[in-house]
Order: sequence, then C-alpha cells, then structure tokens
Amino acid sequence: MKAILTDLTFIGIIFITLFSIFALSEADVDINQNQGESVIPLRTHSLYMPYIDQDLQNRWFDFGGDTVINTNRFIRLTHDRQSQTGWLWSRLPLTSTNWQVEFEFKIEGSNPTLYGDGMAVWLTTDRAKSGPVFGFIDKFEGLGIFFDTYANSRQAHSFPYVMAMLGDGNTPYDHANDGKANHLAGCEADIRGQSVITKARITYYKNNYLEVKLQYKEFDQWEPCFTIPNVTLPTVTYLGFSALTGDVSDSHDIVSITTNNLISLPPRLHKTIVRTHDPKTSSWSGFLFVLKLIATTAFIGVLVLIYRMFKEQSNKTF
Repeated sequence: MKAILTDLTFIGIIFITLFSIFALSEADVDINQNQGESVIPLRTHSLYMPYIDQDLQNRWFDFGGDTVINTNRFIRLTHDRQSQTGWLWSRLPLTSTNWQVEFEFKIEGSNPTLYGDGMAVWLTTDRAKSGPVFGFIDKFEGLGIFFDTYANSRQAHSFPYVMAMLGDGNTPYDHANDGKANHLAGCEADIRGQSVITKARITYYKNNYLEVKLQYKEFDQWEPCFTIPNVTLPTVTYLGFSALTGDVSDSHDIVSITTNNLISLPPRLHKTIVRTHDPKTSSWSGFLFVLKLIATTAFIGVLVLIYRMFKEQSNKTF
C-alpha cells in the first residue's frame, strides 16, 4: 500500500510540474501578443473643469470668437443662435509621433428638425483663426474631422455625419456638397441630442493608421467610425476645436479633452493587435494545443514506466 501511495505521489508531482510549465509558457505567449500600448498623459493638450485660472486664462489653450466658458459645465463654442463662430486651440504644437485624443462633447438645440451646422476637430499647421469651414479657415494644411449635422445638398448618407479630410494648404473644402470632393473616410452617427455622454476617440500612429471611434449609444460602448491606413500628418500640428452656425443653429460644447502620447509597440506585435480575427489561425492554435497535451501525457507515461522499472530493479537487488 505504501509503495502504491509513493508511486501516486511521484506521478502527481511530475504531472503538476509539467502542467505548470506548460500553462506558464502559454500565458507568456498570450501576454506578449495582447499587451497594450503604454501611454504618457500630455497635460499641455488636455483640458478639464474649471478650464481657466484666476486670471480667466488657460495656460495651455486659447479660446476666441463666440466661445463662452462655464467653469462648472463646459466650454461652449457656439450658442443655439444663428451666425456664431467659436474656437478652442492648443498653444503648443502636438509633436508626438503617435498619440490619442479623447474628448467629451455635446451638440443639442431647441429645434428638433432644423439645426446645424456642426463642429470640427483639427490637427493643423495653423491655429486660432476663424473661417467658413466649421469655424476655421479654408485651404488648411493638416487633418480636419467634421461633425456635420446639416446637409447642404442631397447625399447618399444621412446626417449627422462624421468625416475626415486631409488638407494640403491649397485645396478648398467642398462646402456646397458637404465635403464630398474631400471625403477621406466617414460614418453616420446619431451624436446630436443624446442623453448618453457623447465622446470621440482619435488614435494616430504615424505612417500606420488613423482611427476614430465614437461613444453615443451606451456608456463605454465605443462604435468604430473609420480607420484610414498609411496616414501621415505634418510634423508640427496644433490641436483645435471649432464650431459654426448659419441660418440654422445648435449649441456646441466641449466638456473635457484627454490627450496621451502612445509608446509604439514593435511592428510585429502591433500588427498582431490590430489585425482582424482569423478562424484558420484559431483552429491551428487549437490543434497545436491538443498536440502539446498529447505529448505531455506521453512524456509523463514514459517517466512513470522508467520509475517502475527502477523500483522493480531495486527490489530484486535487495
């Protein structure tokens, strides 16, 4: 009986040891493949309540036009009034190679059927100027992401519509056709007048991709809007927000801005993170797991056989 217990103890130790090694190796691979990027907060391009200091200024941002600051609630770029223009711009350029800007905003108005015109987020070489393109100048250089709530002409998509444009400093915005000639990517998104907190998250990896996600259906549920591959922005750009009303109007508010510098992963690991799910790869991984399990079991069996042969030889000797 004692010999049987000794055998079982020996087998158990071998099995637990091998299983632990096997499990740790699998966990290590999973961690390496799914680790996220590290982030460094950029205070110079982030903004929170109460927005201004005792001198009614902000160290890192300028604001102008019809912009009004409510220190307990929001920065209102435009009121729900006709012919207003407001803007908010970083004082320093955003020079990070890879970055992410997440901001909370609110678009709403008193008219449930006729409203506009919209707001925009900018990463451009110019800053703090008023103009006809959602409150900023035309023929800009850099990136503009437009939250367009009013259709100037008949389009295949509905409004509100979120779209991106890369400006070269010479090409005008196609205002009459809602930017159709400048359309880089976009999505329909019911971002106006929502009871849920509305947010946008813009992620940029230089020479890799630009991605926009939106929160407007449920809290912490991020809806993909678009991803544009192989995007390169100017080296020096300023972060800005602007809004415009014309014959129709809405209030356009910025509640908070959080900007992070992203520490890039090695290309191989980064590619693994952003790729889509591949059923063939998953099947192959499962097959390898079964093979490893069979090999481990066989190895344990061989060790047990050797151990028993050794025990029998020892008993014969004595």
